[in-house]
Amino acid sequence: MTTEPIHIDTDVLVIGSGAAGMYAAVEAARNGARVLLADRSLIGRGGATVMAQMTVACALGEETPDTWQDHYADTIAAGRGLCDETLAQLLCQDGPDCIRELEGWGVGWARKDGHITATMAPGHDRPRCVYVDFINTGPAVSKTLRTAMARNPSIRKAGDLCIVDLTVGDGEVSGAVAYHLGSGAAVVIAAKATVLATGGLTRLYRRNSASANMGGDGYALALRAGATLIDMEFVQFFPIGHLAPRLVGMDPIMWDPFRYKLGGRLLNGRMEEFTSRYGSDEDGKYVLTRDLATYAIFKEVEAGRGSPHGGAYLSFEHCTAAALRAAFGPVIDRLAENHIDLTRMPVEVAPIAHYHMGGVKADASMATDVPGLYAAGEVVGGANGANRLSGNAITEALVFGRRAGRSAAEHGRRITQPKPRARDTAAALDLIRAEAKTQAWGNSAAMVAHLQATMADGVGPIRTGGKLSRALADITSLAEQLGEEPSGRAAAFDLERLEWFDLRNMLSVAHAVTATALARTESRGAHQREDFQTMLPQWQVHQRVQLRNGELQILGAPAAAKALAS
Repeated sequence: MTTEPIHIDTDVLVIGSGAAGMYAAVEAARNGARVLLADRSLIGRGGATVMAQMTVACALGEETPDTWQDHYADTIAAGRGLCDETLAQLLCQDGPDCIRELEGWGVGWARKDGHITATMAPGHDRPRCVYVDFINTGPAVSKTLRTAMARNPSIRKAGDLCIVDLTVGDGEVSGAVAYHLGSGAAVVIAAKATVLATGGLTRLYRRNSASANMGGDGYALALRAGATLIDMEFVQFFPIGHLAPRLVGMDPIMWDPFRYKLGGRLLNGRMEEFTSRYGSDEDGKYVLTRDLATYAIFKEVEAGRGSPHGGAYLSFEHCTAAALRAAFGPVIDRLAENHIDLTRMPVEVAPIAHYHMGGVKADASMATDVPGLYAAGEVVGGANGANRLSGNAITEALVFGRRAGRSAAEHGRRITQPKPRARDTAAALDLIRAEAKTQAWGNSAAMVAHLQATMADGVGPIRTGGKLSRALADITSLAEQLGEEPSGRAAAFDLERLEWFDLRNMLSVAHAVTATALARTESRGAHQREDFQTMLPQWQVHQRVQLRNGELQILGAPAAAKALAS
């Protein structure tokens, strides 16, 4: 391996190639920028979008009268008073144009009588969520955006590229330092503007619905570059992630659209419907929002009324075979291959880490508080408040991605090409080139599993001060064990070194989530505290996280709550 880094110049660097990153790349290129799209996995085939099998919330109003204002009202209600109203409005207002643009590019939204059709989803006041067919919405969106990128010669793509740190000089982001997984080579990227589109943090949890590269990289990169994070305590747990029997080759959250199409019944281990005990009698319809459904299942299990594997039953046994086939289509055959017959048996489901409402603080142009740095998609915090409305995730990726790409291109036109200075890249290059080192703590994969267990058990759907304090102490101990120098070797596909960089980011992000959850002494949306069960008006504030002199600082908590927490 050469000791000299590879140097790349570009106008706009986009980090992450889900829907947000790909749309940002397309829009930046359409606005005259030279773009480099970098991802640690295969371009357009990693992250959350390609795994999303459900619906996209958008007020098209083609079948049922609808407006973006109505969509906005439902988004604000779901956010429990914490939505950034500017970002929420942007999401709802620009969503229809993005959906129609993707239709023009060939997504092929499901249609009925010549109109794009829409279906109901939890938390919406009318059918508003568009889809492709059965469980192919995310793959169709990803394929279409990959095709749109391929048509634009101004977009270069680099897979297997792990971003180690953003380059910051004189308070402004001027690119990034990375290493190439396939060779171990260091790469210095000079960019006039950088877009973070790295997705969320669900890999922090033992059971999660996203791909293995969703470990919160973007949050950690932003923190170390001097940016602010907000709402980090709000992790959304999808209530009906598949638990049992074994399901191979299918998304664990695939049950959601079929439950609200068919009125799938949630039953406890005694085969009793139970959601009425927790604030909603569903009456055969899927009307319970995700935070309430998660709470209800968790409490039934805690009370000893869970299903055999520690969740609840989801039953479609009241539906005819014809109704199931009409709703599920070829999915019925794939379920049969897994020995699941929905006319004769329920499946077991349980909450699973699915989405993160918090993230990098950004304005309506998607600019962060560090010049030259923009954010897009799930890595952005604030738009969804304390609980994301069903269907808003891909909408957010499309709207924020397009806006970030446009803003980054505009920023790039105003400045000259930066030249990375040795002092701004030295620390990251030293990490990449560090000599082989054997860690005293041993297996890095085991350390990842330890962290995931800590987060699942201590910072899960139902929290207490005691659980959170123990988790925070455990995270601090793991960070001390990890140390400041990477293990493994600077060589091709050295997974030990990759996992050291992963853990460096994951532990920083886990600390931010846990510390803000401990500080928020109330229950609101996806943040449920057993020891503080009410939602308090003084807590209608965004907690902000910053890294100062190597220490995490939390700002924004009300004074009275700080006194309570201490």
